[in-house]
Amino acid sequence: MWQTIVLSLLAGLVGGNALPHFLRGITKRRYPNVMGNGPVPNLVAGWAGLVLAALLGYWAGPGAHPAPAFAGVAVGVLLIGLFHAGPGAFGRRDEGPGAPG
Repeated sequence: MWQTIVLSLLAGLVGGNALPHFLRGITKRRYPNVMGNGPVPNLVAGWAGLVLAALLGYWAGPGAHPAPAFAGVAVGVLLIGLFHAGPGAFGRRDEGPGAPG
């Protein structure tokens, strides 16, 4: 069961982190990324993160322990969401209401 929880938590973290990159990529907007800040590197990084999250979820084997698997993914997404909403990887940006994002 611990393997399911840990792999599900990682799947949530990776998948939750991949979403902003993928969404910025498909909307052709720049976003800080290790591979480059443009839309194409973000799309590729987001896609790779979503694929990795799916693999981690598969390897977690949620069939035997569905409730802990769901809880692990939910906590992982919440933690990475709080990280992005808070300090983020590149510091906090305080933009005004009309600032482009």
